[in-house]
This record gives sequence, structure tokens and C-alpha cells, in this order.
Amino acid sequence: MKNELLNKSVGELVVEQPGRSRIFEKYSIDYCCGGKKTLATACQSAGVSPDEVVDALSETHVNDQVNPESDWTKSSMSELIDHIVTKHHAYLRTELPRLGEMGEKVARVHGDRFDWLAECHNVFVGLRNELEQHMMKEEQVLFPMIKQIEVASTALSFHCGNLQNPISMMEHEHDDAGQALSKLRTLSGAFVPPADACNTFRAWLHGLAELEADLHQHIHEENNILFPRAQAVEAKLSVAQET
Repeated sequence: MKNELLNKSVGELVVEQPGRSRIFEKYSIDYCCGGKKTLATACQSAGVSPDEVVDALSETHVNDQVNPESDWTKSSMSELIDHIVTKHHAYLRTELPRLGEMGEKVARVHGDRFDWLAECHNVFVGLRNELEQHMMKEEQVLFPMIKQIEVASTALSFHCGNLQNPISMMEHEHDDAGQALSKLRTLSGAFVPPADACNTFRAWLHGLAELEADLHQHIHEENNILFPRAQAVEAKLSVAQET
């Protein structure tokens, strides 16, 4: 059982049991952008004990039986896309402006005491700009392509060739977002506020922590569930057309 878990990719492990994401968050194991790594490799990268993580995953398996989470592998790709847009994209469109305003205020008022605030705000601004463009490209280009593929009976031809090109671009942008989140976590000391931080300071750091958690789940649902399924359907249509 232990070796079986360690040899599986962390993305696959979360697809099998969504509740495992809580364990990976706890141990700072990247299951979204780094979802293709085996658990053994991911533990090594995070500097954590594989035995400890495997034990924690075993406990999560029991808890998942009591509190099962949504299994998007059993939904249609269109349903998953609608979920991503109405939950994750809607969340970002609300939170990014709010956190941007708060971060600018915190950096302006407290930047003389905490020199990391200015860089943290700049990293966030770059992340926000990229995410806003990213969502637009997904909603206007990639997601409609996937919905067409799902109901197609023959292979389709798109202006960009096939799904691989836009998917590769989105995955690359996911990697960039993951790096920005990691930098925000490092700069802020894991989003822990200073002892004398004001309420706005505390609320901003709490908001960044929530943003990180939501983006991890968001990227996981795309990288490890939606994109592989869409590519598999497209490949099946191509093979059927050639035979």
C-alpha cells in the first residue's frame, strides 16, 4: 500500500480522493502545478517524511468516507467547466480587486516598518494581471473548444491546430501563478501577520492565504482532471477518424 501510494502522482492521488488535498496543503506539497510528480518525489522536494505523509493520507481515506467531496471525474467536462467559471473565476473576479486595494493600502501605510510589503504587493499585481488575462483566454478560447470536443462525433480542426497548444499555454501560465503564490507565501512568512498588525493588515494576509488555497484547487481541477480528459477525448476522435 505504501509503495503504491509513493509511486502514484500527487495529482492522481487527489483525483482519487479530493480530501487528500488538505494533507498536501498541510505539508506544502504541490498537487496542482506539480501534480505530475510521484508522491515520493514530491515529499523529497518539500523536505517532508514520506512515511508521515502516507500515514496522514491513510487517515484522510477514513475521513473521506464520512465527508465525501465532489468527484468531478464523474461529471461531464461541460459541468466541470461551468463549475470552474462560476466558482473559481467568479471568486477571483471578486477577490483580486479587493486584495489589490488592501495590499496597496497596507504597503503604503506600513511599508516603512516592513520592507517586504512593497515586493509582496508587486508580486500580487503581476499575478492579478496574468490571472485576469488567463481567465479571459480560457472562457473565450479553450473552454468553448473543449465543450465542442465533448459532443463531437468526428475529429475537429481549430484555428490553433488542436487542444494541445492552448492547454500547454494554460499549464505554463498555471506554473507562473504557482511560482507567484510561492513567493507571496515566502515573503509574508506563510501569511502570518506581525503581532501588532492592524485589522486591514491581518485581513489582507488572511485573504492571500484563502486565494492560495482556492487557486491550488482551481489549477488541480484543470491540470489533473479537465485537461487530461479533453486530450483523451480528442485523441480518441482522431484515432476513430483514421480507421
